[in-house]
Amino acid sequence: MRDETASAKPRSARKARGAGHLRRGEILDAAERIFIAEGYDGATIRKIADEVGVSPTALYIHFPDKAAILGEIGKRTLELLLARNRELAAQRQDAAARIRAMLEAYMRWGLAHPNAYQLVYSAPRPYSAGVWSEDTVDLSVQCYEIFADVVREIAAQGRLRVGTADSAAQAFWMGSHGVVALICARPKFQWADTDELIATTLEALMGGLIAD
Repeated sequence: MRDETASAKPRSARKARGAGHLRRGEILDAAERIFIAEGYDGATIRKIADEVGVSPTALYIHFPDKAAILGEIGKRTLELLLARNRELAAQRQDAAARIRAMLEAYMRWGLAHPNAYQLVYSAPRPYSAGVWSEDTVDLSVQCYEIFADVVREIAAQGRLRVGTADSAAQAFWMGSHGVVALICARPKFQWADTDELIATTLEALMGGLIAD
């Protein structure tokens, strides 16, 4: 559904020549908003450039086309999640505590970056954008495997109530994804307090799948 408020947002003032280096992050942030509001096929380089406040020519200095922009959004999103997963997985605490921390970090990051999250994890990959690059797919696999390895620790300890390490890891991920995806997709629904939803989801997932 098109977000009329997002499309009605006034255009950014055009940056004057010599105003400074145009950060790639500005382009990516603007593209995230427009891809969600207009759809990938409805977005254009000119619309993205107008949102940033530069000419299309200036934008082309950084990205050859909008497929490259979408690819960079995916790569940037997954790099951030991978770094966080690595950090949490390496902590010296019980595996269940690490799983809980990783799930909470995942949900909070997704809710803090709804546009990037939807583009990477919820919106169908536009046919016209081609497939994700091998590097991006590899990042996605690494994100999952680092998380799944911690679940495998729990399985090796005989602490899974049901399922295998892989089915449990995927159920954890799917449950957390549902929270983020629904809140992002239905922002006007009367959701309960975010902290309470996250805490309740974590209690249900952890208690249902892991024995003390």
